[in-house]
Amino acid sequence: MTETPASNSVTLRFLAAPMDVGHSGSVDAGTVLEWVDKAAYAAAVGWAKSYCVTAYVGNIHFADPVNSGDMVEVEATIVYTGRSSMHIRTVVSSGDPKGGPATMRSQCMVIFVAVGEDGKPIPVQQFEPVTAGEIEQRDHALARIKVREQIVEAMNRQEYTDAGTAERVTLRFMAAPTDVNWGGKVHGGIVMKWIDEAAYVCASRYCGMDTVAVFSGGVRFYRPLLIGHVVEVEARLVYTGTKGMHIAVHVRSGDPKSREMNLTTYCLTVMVARDADGNSVPVPSWVPVSEEDKRLHAHARELLEIRGTAPGNRLPNHLLAKG
Repeated sequence: MTETPASNSVTLRFLAAPMDVGHSGSVDAGTVLEWVDKAAYAAAVGWAKSYCVTAYVGNIHFADPVNSGDMVEVEATIVYTGRSSMHIRTVVSSGDPKGGPATMRSQCMVIFVAVGEDGKPIPVQQFEPVTAGEIEQRDHALARIKVREQIVEAMNRQEYTDAGTAERVTLRFMAAPTDVNWGGKVHGGIVMKWIDEAAYVCASRYCGMDTVAVFSGGVRFYRPLLIGHVVEVEARLVYTGTKGMHIAVHVRSGDPKSREMNLTTYCLTVMVARDADGNSVPVPSWVPVSEEDKRLHAHARELLEIRGTAPGNRLPNHLLAKG
């Protein structure tokens, strides 16, 4: 009996439901990230034929919003494989279900790792690009590996303490059974939704206006988050551009019977304020006060500069103007 070759692409299609609409009046970034994670998981499991875990979510820019009633397509395509990792390009598009072309709303790279029953990484079938488009996407993924390593290294060097004076919020709750994924842990997409919610509260409190995410980057998953554990999602302002508020978010969890909390996920999210017409507006410039403020402010600038070296990226306008 001949085994059917594994497909390297999965597309999820569904209608954006009224319950998907969040505080922004359209589908929030956290819900889009949840969709992205589910599609990428389906592609990873279909390729690896084993359980897989989210390891990293690369830079995701949120363009035009997805609205309730839109027909949504989330395409997840494996473009490169390591020994046990799968680099998956995801594209979210939506449009009128009555017809017409769909518009791309966001795209990003997600990395999943295949694991065995003992939770340790296992080898995966290697993906060999054939077409010119597949080779281009593979090369694009390879070019971003060095940039991603620099970002992770820069993020790991930072320390966050109570010496910071910037706006900061912490959401606390228990991971519920409804948050579970297919491996019995909290779904990576749910964690990213929590990150979006905490960043929204922090940014909105700082500027006193409604805010939405326009970018999320360097989402690194360090360890699984278990159902029934206490969860802390801490969001802290570290930098402001002309309109963007850069929010560092740490997710920690631990057994409610102990006081120990372990870091599970970390990322940086950029939020913007919007007026009544949905247009982004300038926000008050944040001036670092303490030494920690200044260090984290410089850290956010460093991340912007590192990301600016990635293929297809550039520095934001407010830094170009100072160049």
